[in-house]
Amino acid sequence: MCGIIGIVGKGPVNQLIYDGLTMLQHRGQDAAGMVTWEDGRLHLRKNNGMVRDVFHTRHMLQLRGNVGIGHVRYPTAGCSSAAEAQPFYVNSPYGICLAHNGNLTNSETLKRDLFIEDLRHLNTESDSEVLLNVFAHELQQMRKLRLEVDDIFNAVSGLHRRCRGGYAAIAIINGSGILAFRDPHGIRPVVFGQRQTEQGTEYMIASESVALDVLGFQLIRDLEPGEAVFISMDGELHTRQCADNPRYAPCIFEHVYLARPDSIIDGISVYKARLRMGEKLARRILRERPNHDIDVVIPIPDTSRTAALPLAYELGVKYREGFVKNRYIPRTFIMPGQAVRKKSVRQKLNAIELEFKDKNVLLVDDSIVRGTTSREIVQMAREAGAKNVYVASAAPPVRYPNVYGIDMPAADEFIAHGRSVDEICKEIGADWLVYQDMDDLIQAASKGNPIIEAFDTSCFTGEYVTGDVSQDYLDQISCARSDDAKNQREAGEDNLRDLTNSA
Repeated sequence: MCGIIGIVGKGPVNQLIYDGLTMLQHRGQDAAGMVTWEDGRLHLRKNNGMVRDVFHTRHMLQLRGNVGIGHVRYPTAGCSSAAEAQPFYVNSPYGICLAHNGNLTNSETLKRDLFIEDLRHLNTESDSEVLLNVFAHELQQMRKLRLEVDDIFNAVSGLHRRCRGGYAAIAIINGSGILAFRDPHGIRPVVFGQRQTEQGTEYMIASESVALDVLGFQLIRDLEPGEAVFISMDGELHTRQCADNPRYAPCIFEHVYLARPDSIIDGISVYKARLRMGEKLARRILRERPNHDIDVVIPIPDTSRTAALPLAYELGVKYREGFVKNRYIPRTFIMPGQAVRKKSVRQKLNAIELEFKDKNVLLVDDSIVRGTTSREIVQMAREAGAKNVYVASAAPPVRYPNVYGIDMPAADEFIAHGRSVDEICKEIGADWLVYQDMDDLIQAASKGNPIIEAFDTSCFTGEYVTGDVSQDYLDQISCARSDDAKNQREAGEDNLRDLTNSA
């Protein structure tokens, strides 16, 4: 899960990109980067850390130009070194920088082909560098000194034929313009918009519409599955469908957790989708426990608030804010390592005792993945004096890895893996647990846009829309994403830093 942004402006874009990246910071807090273009030169700054930590005044002064792209990273696998921060750059042909959100499911095959057939060297373990080099190779086949729009779109078509998985990417091509494209299933989100200035029309591309809203750009639409948009350096907009058999199947977990509620993705208001999730979950509770004894509904901030409010209304019980959140602690879902996540829950949330004491409390969360957070929060509610602690998840049980760009761990690290709902309830220490029904979740999201007939729901169902995900591949990513593997990588990076500092 990452955030991408690109702007073709009529004046300097460095501050616009900086501000846009802060609007997408929820999509990645591990690293940030920006590239701008000016008079045939690309200016790059990237490093580990949040946007405010990576870009200082001295960096912003060097990021000159009216065209640029940016990225915030959360790594799904591999290391978290600064070398893997994006955007990535390749010199040949023309000079190209690329920022990517998603995951290629055939990256190992592509790496081999790039080395043996395309004679290209890869310097990192990131599949984003793979995507960049595949595109660069396809563009190089045009063998032209000056590119035409058709050449660029034909290169994207070639990329779609070679790449599998979920991906949305933005690339800046030296001397030509900015290109954005989306995988043929539209799994990862990307939108574009425009605004009028005294100097003319400016264009912006981003992972979520909220970045456009804040910067005063009007949303035009989402890129369709397999579609590409190209904006020349002088501001001419071109779009084309570049995939042979595109099929809408966007990631439903964007609506459950990833995206900001004030975003619109594929024509669907994330906020309204979450409201509908709460309504449907309440109706399920009433079916299962028509004579419930719930005294108060309390959301686990922040994502679940939108669903918890209509849920409380439908149940006819009080809605209260029982937890105060420390906003300076990053999202625990996107934190590496179980020990770090567990520790941060207590640092991030603090219970208001008077909302819990001697009450039957229904805690509402957007989803339950590892169960670490749920277990800690249930215990906090008990310590605050709750008589009974019930838990409701606005999403179904997460039982399968996500392979399209979300860091969902090895299957055996999911609390729902191999367990019934009653067993999960016991594991997190709750008195009762209820999950959203799968059909209700789909209806809650799809009602916003009836054109979308299917979603990627693989983390709930184990059905992968690209059709190329084997058990061998799942075993490989399980090894790469497990907490043990991450802890080993982090230890190795710490040792390397220590050796570097002592040298």
